[in-house]
Amino acid sequence: MGKSREADPQSLQKYGVPLYSVAWLPYKELRSNLQSHDDHVDSSKQQEQQQEEEETPKPSASSHEHYVVLAGGGGEGSSGIPNAVLLSCFDFSSNSLSSQPVAKLGLGSQLPYRMVVHPGGDGVICAFPSSCRFFDWDEVKDNEDHKLGLKPSKKVLTQLEDVGQQLALAFNSDSSVLAVGGEDGNLRVFKWPGMEIILNETQAHASLKDLCFSPDGKFLVSMGQRDLGRVWDVTSSTAVASLPKENDEIFASCRFSQRSDQAQVLYIAAITDKGASIVTWNTSSWKRVSSKHVAREPVSSFNVSPDGKLLAMGMTQGDVLLVNSTNLRVQTIIRKAHLGIVTALAFSHDSRALVSASMDSSARVTLIEDNKSAAGGSSVQIIIFIIILAIAAYFLKNEVLPFLV
Repeated sequence: MGKSREADPQSLQKYGVPLYSVAWLPYKELRSNLQSHDDHVDSSKQQEQQQEEEETPKPSASSHEHYVVLAGGGGEGSSGIPNAVLLSCFDFSSNSLSSQPVAKLGLGSQLPYRMVVHPGGDGVICAFPSSCRFFDWDEVKDNEDHKLGLKPSKKVLTQLEDVGQQLALAFNSDSSVLAVGGEDGNLRVFKWPGMEIILNETQAHASLKDLCFSPDGKFLVSMGQRDLGRVWDVTSSTAVASLPKENDEIFASCRFSQRSDQAQVLYIAAITDKGASIVTWNTSSWKRVSSKHVAREPVSSFNVSPDGKLLAMGMTQGDVLLVNSTNLRVQTIIRKAHLGIVTALAFSHDSRALVSASMDSSARVTLIEDNKSAAGGSSVQIIIFIIILAIAAYFLKNEVLPFLV
């Protein structure tokens, strides 16, 4: 198990509002959408622009923009703390998060308590105390600069107006289905973008707090506040299995992953009287495979890397843990990553970094170390050490010992 080195202060920033949600912006998909929707450039300008692009050296993959989307605020009242969706930029080469948001959308007295970013780059859905609203990406052209931002969308989510606080929002992998879970326990599943209802279960749970789709989109798992988990077949819109708790477990969060052999696995982060554990489930039989205790304090947020190699756990005291998905051993601990509860975690789309957000108004990006490289380096060091010992033993036997006789 490793402990992270002292992080570069530039990778930790405070933005002045308690943060409840975080996600990486799908920049490649977003750029494609913005270019396809830009109908203000005539053909001659397009040819001129194309020639300029051909003459301009293409940036390397490492220099592409990486943006983090954050949502939070102080809620209603006269606290003076604004409610907003923020956009910050992360630079991998310098391991730095922008000290100020590159864009900020103020939301008045409405707190965006939950948020989901459309995987195809279409926009963002925020869950407010009584309704959900959709926001479009906006590209502001300032001379030669193209700055990203957010703006209220003309698309109104009529089916999600006056539905109360929604505590869980999730898209499936191809962005064709949206699932929404409410504080009142109501589970709603829609086709996207038409918003045709697929499933409307009014009493899915006493209070619904987390949702996740399987990688192939066939199943949806829902987590209640203190009850068991449920598995839903998206095609038939029916519940096909229950995920029972054991002893004193409280299910906190759920995420699917896909192993290298293409088999799917379900992980549930649970709270027990001993702290936090990870429960693994077989996605064919929906039987519990294993449960492993990983930390002494309760887990407050959870996620899985896109490559399936790591699990991330945010803790109530501000620590962030990286767990090996194969053996469920804690690989890295970022002690006091935040001063408050870690409310949300998100891996970058290439699994190279993890962003965490907290009630203390801070966001932090942690670069993921390549364990293979580290292990390879350690192996080389061991081999070199053995060779040195062998050489020393040879000289000790053939040169030093004769003088002692």
